[in-house]
Amino acid sequence: MTKKPLIPTVLAAAMLLAGCSLIPTYERPAAPVPTTYPGDPAQPSGQAAAALPWQDFFTDPRLAGLIQTALANNRDLRVSVLNIEQARAQFQIERSALFPALGLTGTGSRSSPNAYQAIDPTQGSVASQYAVNFGFTAWELDFFGRIRALKDQALSQYLATEESRKAAQISLVAAVASGWLTLLADDELLEITRQTMVTRDESVRLTKLRFDNGVSSEIDFQAANSQAETARAAYAQQQRARLQDENALALLLGAPVPAEATAGGAKGLAGIRPMPDVPAGLPSDLLTERPDIRAAEQQLIAANANIGAARANFFPRVSLTSSIGTASSEFSNLFDRGTKAWSFAPTVTLPIFDAGRNIAGLNSAKAGREIAVAQYEKSVQTAFREVADALAGRATLGEQARAQTAQADAEAVRYKLSDLRYRNGIASALDLLDAQRSLFTAQQSAVATRLLQLQNQVTLYKTLGGGWATRNNG
Repeated sequence: MTKKPLIPTVLAAAMLLAGCSLIPTYERPAAPVPTTYPGDPAQPSGQAAAALPWQDFFTDPRLAGLIQTALANNRDLRVSVLNIEQARAQFQIERSALFPALGLTGTGSRSSPNAYQAIDPTQGSVASQYAVNFGFTAWELDFFGRIRALKDQALSQYLATEESRKAAQISLVAAVASGWLTLLADDELLEITRQTMVTRDESVRLTKLRFDNGVSSEIDFQAANSQAETARAAYAQQQRARLQDENALALLLGAPVPAEATAGGAKGLAGIRPMPDVPAGLPSDLLTERPDIRAAEQQLIAANANIGAARANFFPRVSLTSSIGTASSEFSNLFDRGTKAWSFAPTVTLPIFDAGRNIAGLNSAKAGREIAVAQYEKSVQTAFREVADALAGRATLGEQARAQTAQADAEAVRYKLSDLRYRNGIASALDLLDAQRSLFTAQQSAVATRLLQLQNQVTLYKTLGGGWATRNNG
């Protein structure tokens, strides 16, 4: 009677039990945020921000060129891409454990017995053994899904890394846009301060002339001189801020800021192409549109899979070592007839006592899942707050910018009238200096508010998940 081969039987049993999994059923946690944003603002219809390519949102060619440079050179984004490659390789490592690792092994040995061992005169004083084997070693049959759970965990971590790269690109694109707007605002402020220095120097000249002729007091002259020096100090401060802002933008770009990026700086923020308005949608949309939330969910799925691996540690592990080949005491007839050799060595390991190691591992995995749940919920709450803040800015900054621009225009008229009255001896020098100071402050505030308004548009686009989609120009 012939015996049935053992290897096919064991492999068939492994395939039969391959569907066994101890991973808990995954359920996405409920979003711990309201169903609408504060104030429930009316949402305009249009393309969702996450699906809007950044080239279609940032249409100014100067800014588009900077973003392209940053995407190519930024080191943080480069690290994010390399993290993806590392996570993909780790996933492939975990997946490879599902399959037997086949190898070819050749061995040879020669030995001589010591003086206390009997020598077989028929074999001589030296014993030889040669073998060539093909097979696999310690292949674990994944009856209880331990390896598949580890593979699923690695896959989820790989997917989380990919989402993190998208989130990094979103942050980079928004940071470059915000830094570029800051540079344009710096140029506009410098131009305002230059003009203010000219007018204040003229006031100093006129006041000095009136003082020399006994028309005004030295107090008026020194007050005008103080205002002029204040403008010079502000100009130096703004120059320093402009250089520092350019350095910050260069770090994001990974390259120097080209001069053409701020060409037409005299126009400042008024010379940029407008950015389109984007609908905020509902808070539930963030779960699918924000890469950082998707990354947090993948980490949660990975932690859930880790519980399955921890549970499988309580069950037996079955591993196989098998090989087929040839063996001979003479190297010359290693492949002759009659030298065939094979081995089949299954191993079963059943945990009996481990001082609570497996229980602690399972508890650790469950705690890790609860941590991942909290982190996921925190990422949802943070995204909700960021969008709500940006919507609050969109609802109010427009009116604030309009009002402060109107105030600056009114202060400009007031200054002209005060200057005219002073030249005609109707108003005092203090009235003129007060008008100069108020005009300078109002102009600076108008630029700062306009910058906040534009940066808030960038922030809203970013917080809604926009910035990672790229238009295919091919």
